[in-house]
Amino acid sequence: MNLLFKYGFNLSPMYRRTTARIVAVHPDLMHIEIKLAKSYRNVNIVGTIFGGSMFAAVDPIPMTQLMQLLGDQYVVWDKAAQINFKRPASQDLYASFTYTNEEITDIKEKVAQQQEIEIVKTTVLTNASRQTIFCEVIKTIYIANKSYYKQKIKQKKKVQAN
Repeated sequence: MNLLFKYGFNLSPMYRRTTARIVAVHPDLMHIEIKLAKSYRNVNIVGTIFGGSMFAAVDPIPMTQLMQLLGDQYVVWDKAAQINFKRPASQDLYASFTYTNEEITDIKEKVAQQQEIEIVKTTVLTNASRQTIFCEVIKTIYIANKSYYKQKIKQKKKVQAN
């Protein structure tokens, strides 16, 4: 699964355009690492990494990772995102995406009780030593019980048709 995740992303035209690459996926998919190399394809007019490249490098990972960790009984969508630039990036950037067993258990328990929830995941883009933060991406992710979500959509369509 981890090789499929890694190479699936890295070969996908959607992710290749970000200029980032997934460099490590742990066997259980609980931890993923990316590298966004500074290149002629992602520098802006002042010679630093374009903010859109930073966001695009991070954007799909937390949701897709969570989809794989939770399984087919759940609907997972990105709901909102916020990006905070901390300093110009004139070097390669790195980010890690981690879910813990406790987070996954908590999500499943809350969805079982409430049918749908939102979580917030924050990812930072750093230098190679992980000491300097260049950018912070805060993602709000919607998670629902799949059967509940289908019924909710069906009800919305019914209301809209009337």
